[in-house]
Amino acid sequence: MRRFVLSLSVIALIAGFIATPPASAQQSVNFYVGAFRPDARPSNDVQFQNLSFATFNINDFNGATIGGEWLIGLGDKFDAGFGVGFYQRTSPAVFTNFVDTNQSDIQFDQKLRIVPVTATFRFLPLGHHAAVQPYIGGGVGILAWRYSESGAFVDFQNNNNIFRQVYTASGTKTVPVVLAGLTFPVGMIGIGGEIRYQGGKADLTSDWPAGTTVNLGGMNYLFMVNVRF
Repeated sequence: MRRFVLSLSVIALIAGFIATPPASAQQSVNFYVGAFRPDARPSNDVQFQNLSFATFNINDFNGATIGGEWLIGLGDKFDAGFGVGFYQRTSPAVFTNFVDTNQSDIQFDQKLRIVPVTATFRFLPLGHHAAVQPYIGGGVGILAWRYSESGAFVDFQNNNNIFRQVYTASGTKTVPVVLAGLTFPVGMIGIGGEIRYQGGKADLTSDWPAGTTVNLGGMNYLFMVNVRF
């Protein structure tokens, strides 16, 4: 709880800088689209555990992400930013060694949604007026997440009975964010790319069928369009 409040305070502080910028400060809006690739999963992760009894493609959780970010220049070589993104993927799964009474597959869906709210600082070693503008930076993110499993399941503790259920878990997680990118300005527009890492995993409730955590961390590979004003 203390980490969450501290992160909110940092984001509020940066948002305050952005909301009341000096008249000479350069401001811009970034729009991005790209791909999110989750971290390798530890043994207590829910998808790792599900692979012990179900068949599915773990790479289904690699998927598209979109978002936007408001940036304000702090001098010639620094930016502060406040952004929001969105990622959601569903992976269908079937029980590997069990079938229903009619010999059909026993199927369920695994669905993960992450909405990152981030506050970041960037360092531009060549400044805001260079023909090519590389940058590195970091900050803090608050990940609003929701994970669910819905469909048919096998009760291994009760004669392998088959039942239908929807399991859901959600919350927020405060995580570190590290980024590096490159922008090519063309007039008031800039295009570029960014690699962004977000850490984090969230705890599941004790009554979850398998696994005690869900992975939220991974690499974002982003194509950026920057509009200055």
